[in-house]
Amino acid sequence: MILELDNVELYFKEKRILSGIYLKAQTGEVTGILGSNGCGKSCILNIIFGTLNPKYKLIRIDNKPFLKPLYQTKLAKFLPQLPIAPNNLKLKTAFKLFQVNWEEFTLHFKSFAIYKNYKFRQLSGGERRVVETYLLLKSPSKVILLDEPFSHVAPLYIEIIKKLISEEKQHKIIIITDHLYRDIIETSDRLYLIKDGHSNLITDLKTLEDFKYISQNTL
Repeated sequence: MILELDNVELYFKEKRILSGIYLKAQTGEVTGILGSNGCGKSCILNIIFGTLNPKYKLIRIDNKPFLKPLYQTKLAKFLPQLPIAPNNLKLKTAFKLFQVNWEEFTLHFKSFAIYKNYKFRQLSGGERRVVETYLLLKSPSKVILLDEPFSHVAPLYIEIIKKLISEEKQHKIIIITDHLYRDIIETSDRLYLIKDGHSNLITDLKTLEDFKYISQNTL
């Protein structure tokens, strides 16, 4: 499956945020989005999901225009920066709702085994992020949009999540952004930098220095 976002024009009042954005993602690859704070990375994910309507946009799936918002379908799942699970929902119930196996989860995250009957509000912010990211990655949906999945997550868990992303991309489209750019670079097969409202396909990491996104010799 190939998903393309094309010809995006986004304005907030009179201020142009995004202009002529093009992004391509496909099954078997992780597509990473880099950019400074406030550049529009989260907006792009919301536009793809259908929860933000820009002035112009075109979404194509397998070269055909897709006019229905993805959030109205079972095709896609979106992890925004804010928590998605209700505070009083038990973890075991969430795993049933998402059709995800709890025992398999605890093989990856052994310390979470005691949390099966916990409610989401009883978890720390980082623990909650781990659970919600896992639920989306392992759900039956074929398009997974992750906005800062590594936020407040312990380094050990970040490494496990990166391995899971690498496994799940074999049969899913995964689009990811995070301020931890090294993790995005390591995880992604296709990389875009959002700069001055435009999307730039990065085929050589040195280009990130040219765009002044990172300092020289930091990679």
